[in-house]
Amino acid sequence: MLRRFFRTSSFKTHQWALLIIGLCLGYTVAVLTRLPLWTLLPIAALWVAAGLKWKWADPAALLRYRKVWPWSLVPLVLGGLYVYLAASFGNVDLGAVFFHLQAGMSEHGGSGRTVAAVLYTLSMVALLFSVTWLVRRDQRWRRAERFLALVLLAANPLLYGLGQRSASIVTDDGAWLERRYTPPVLSEQENPPNLLLMYLESIERTYADERFGEAYTSLDKLGETGVVFERVRQMDNTGWTMAGMIASQCGVPLMPAGLLHDRQFEPLSKVVPGVDCLGDILAERGYQLSYLGGASAQFAGKGLFYRGHGFDRVQGREELEPQLDDPDYTNSWGIYDDSLYDITVEEIRRLAAEDGPWGLVNLSITGHAPSGYPTRACRERQGEFDGQDILYSVECSTWLARNLIERLQAEGLLDNTLVVLMSDHLTMRVSVWDELITMDRDNTLIMLSDDLEPARIQRESSMLDVFPTLLDALGFTPEEGRAGLGVSLLRDSPATLVEKHGLEVINEHLQEETALQQRLWEGLAPKSRSSEEFPFDQMLETPADQADEIIISH
Repeated sequence: MLRRFFRTSSFKTHQWALLIIGLCLGYTVAVLTRLPLWTLLPIAALWVAAGLKWKWADPAALLRYRKVWPWSLVPLVLGGLYVYLAASFGNVDLGAVFFHLQAGMSEHGGSGRTVAAVLYTLSMVALLFSVTWLVRRDQRWRRAERFLALVLLAANPLLYGLGQRSASIVTDDGAWLERRYTPPVLSEQENPPNLLLMYLESIERTYADERFGEAYTSLDKLGETGVVFERVRQMDNTGWTMAGMIASQCGVPLMPAGLLHDRQFEPLSKVVPGVDCLGDILAERGYQLSYLGGASAQFAGKGLFYRGHGFDRVQGREELEPQLDDPDYTNSWGIYDDSLYDITVEEIRRLAAEDGPWGLVNLSITGHAPSGYPTRACRERQGEFDGQDILYSVECSTWLARNLIERLQAEGLLDNTLVVLMSDHLTMRVSVWDELITMDRDNTLIMLSDDLEPARIQRESSMLDVFPTLLDALGFTPEEGRAGLGVSLLRDSPATLVEKHGLEVINEHLQEETALQQRLWEGLAPKSRSSEEFPFDQMLETPADQADEIIISH
């Protein structure tokens, strides 16, 4: 059948081949340059016009048919994979790809992306058939596509990223971050506060800009009574949900286990077992800890992480759906946030009735890219949803969060409680993506407590600094304000890694780091080399590092 297809030679066939290649080329240019999607049409038209002018595989100018397989088929597939990831998520994070492959992607709610993946696959098949058809009929194409294969391989960011990962094995300094890691050393207190930690999916602080209307207004109102942190940046390996949670609760970037995982073809059994995180610290101090999330706790190792780091109750989609009054009121990811927050109120009532302090972490999904999952309550309040406008979903998410806090305050359930609202990461590709990427983006971080005076703190920082800041706000004062790779933003000093080195330098070192990766996955990985084997002295900072201290302003 394939042989018959490739031997078929009609005037229309070569035009179809040119059109398919032109459309794929136009789409790739639009995605990678972030041009409007409609620009793929003129690009495709120019391509087809060039093909007709130079008679690429035109039946009137055909050379003898040769059954050859193009060199560029594999590079085209790899390039198509990168374009799919860029179109779906905006920024392609190799760390996220590697981690999800090992932590597990079952029970995900991305049904829309599944459909997109099928369409991409069909488009790639059509592209490969078209290139093969032309190569077998035109000697010029046979010569040119070999060069094209090399260009595609050299230009693919996925292969460049893999090369960087491989180079880290032989780098001169694979412990730049490890030398800066500080295990939490904390003070104690007699009456520690409770903790409500709310992750608002993709609700970055950038949405507070006036260009986005009233989408962020509810969080602005809450921030007036608490501490608002600005300039909390996103470094590499912190840009997806589990990575954001681990960065903010453990003070480390989520470096995937990779080849350190001793059973490569089985899911991970633990998540970052080598470091003490917020849950470990609170559990040791008698906290009752719960995690609630509308999506499945099986997805991306969320359940493994929380159960392995001190949480008593971990409830995701599977545990929460039976608690719904209306079992049909769900979405592709799980339960809606108005249902999640109703259950959150019940869980806090239960925890408040127990002896000792409690901590509850919940994760929303209303703001999930690409268009969000606005709830029934928001539709009644905000009117009809067009299915695309992410600002509608952002406004819904922020309003729901404010409403929950006001409900809990009215019942007196937040007495002696630190409330933290934060984004898990910056948003991925959404309807206002073109506006977002031109802006100075940062994450949401707001803390509310009777012990914190309202303030607005502006410091160049990252999600790593959230961990010691949380500990400080809870009263477990970290020694010298340090924990993990972060420093407490409630203090004027020491300087954060971002203040001292900048995101670009940190991200470069992250690509080379091996020692911190060994620490994170201790117990699942081969034992790391002893300090005697490293060709450098263990120190917190080098003289060059110390030279760039800066003044911190509030």
